[in-house]
Amino acid sequence: MRVLMIGAGGVGDAAAKIAAERDFFELWVVADYSLERAEATVAAATARRGSDGTFVAAQVDASDPAAVTALAREHGATHVFNAVDPRFVMPIFDGALAAGADYLDMAMSLSTPHPERPHELPGVKLGDLQLARSGEWEAAGRLALLGIGVEPGLSDVFARYAADELFDEIDELGTRDGANLVVHDDDGNEVFAPGFSMWTIIEECLNPPVVWERARAGGDVEAGFATLPPFADPEVFDFPEGIGPVECVHVEHEEVLLMPRWVDAGRVTFKYGLGEQMISMLKMLHELGLDSTDPVDVKGVQVSPRDVVAAVLPDPATIGPRMTGKTCAGLLVTGRRAAGGLPLPRGRQRGLDARLRRPGGRVADGDQPRRRARDARDGRLVGCGGQGAGGLRCEALPRAARCSRPAGLRLAMGDRGAGPGRLQPVPWVTSSMVVS
Repeated sequence: MRVLMIGAGGVGDAAAKIAAERDFFELWVVADYSLERAEATVAAATARRGSDGTFVAAQVDASDPAAVTALAREHGATHVFNAVDPRFVMPIFDGALAAGADYLDMAMSLSTPHPERPHELPGVKLGDLQLARSGEWEAAGRLALLGIGVEPGLSDVFARYAADELFDEIDELGTRDGANLVVHDDDGNEVFAPGFSMWTIIEECLNPPVVWERARAGGDVEAGFATLPPFADPEVFDFPEGIGPVECVHVEHEEVLLMPRWVDAGRVTFKYGLGEQMISMLKMLHELGLDSTDPVDVKGVQVSPRDVVAAVLPDPATIGPRMTGKTCAGLLVTGRRAAGGLPLPRGRQRGLDARLRRPGGRVADGDQPRRRARDARDGRLVGCGGQGAGGLRCEALPRAARCSRPAGLRLAMGDRGAGPGRLQPVPWVTSSMVVS
């Protein structure tokens, strides 16, 4: 596998550092509009892996599909990995196909609001431009994996797992994202510094959010999508791992466009814990027109207001060492299971690194079939939450009553850190169940 990764910002830099500790590829090209930034990422990855020539830096204009194609061919890339913001999805997507490479991204092509009823009906939805090209990719014998980050990505895996293993009928797939992250300046003062691209935050949060409902669909998936005003339906969601209650609002996000196409559910939603400060700031940017991407003339220079806002804020790639706290990306699944209650998840939760334990700490997983079978007979569902550096604290929860009743299950993945610069991804699963 020869990977061309485009983007050496916060996401691309982190991806390269993780890849440096893996052996599934023979070449990893880090390309960015700024060659200096790409070289810095290569230096950091090489410091972890050693100087074996696996990582190389390159310069590319991600807005030019021909440039993407040429660079992919130059390095014989088998996979193009898109790690830049969604403005550049389509040129990179097209460039990869033209180069005969497979493609991966973590955000999908941008939406366009409905011209007349933006807070009722979708216009061009997230990912529509890419999904419309599916036939071309199939004809070329190439694979494009869209939305393969944590959310979208891991959240969609949770949805598939819940549908296949935990529920007979799903009422709602509700992705929830919240955090208590704080960034400090050099003097220790708390400062406003988004953890990812402010350009993307504005795009996601001020666009009309999308929801999907089976009742509206009437058998046609596309008919089930509807839009709401920005920041609609606030709810206080109690996040695990000490994050606590966070007010969340509807936000446009890919899960709502992906899950209904492949997972049967009554409703699909995405809510983000923005916080009062961020919501007030976004509303003010909108009122002032600073969220616009249309260029304006400033003393003879054409500039995009949104680009200016993003440029004056700290670079997300540089704030990690000054960030403390925790973040949670998870999926709240509500639905029903037939007589027998919720089954015990198999093995190690299919790679989520959570374990099942009986009270007293005995592990029940794929390596211990007898214990796993005994746990199943005892009728216990286990909720696991990451606690401390030494392992996972697990609590046994009583199984749902042996009849068809509503139940809920939280599946989440979060980052936890004990201090500045120590935010490291730790997979964990939290489970809760309510029987009424």
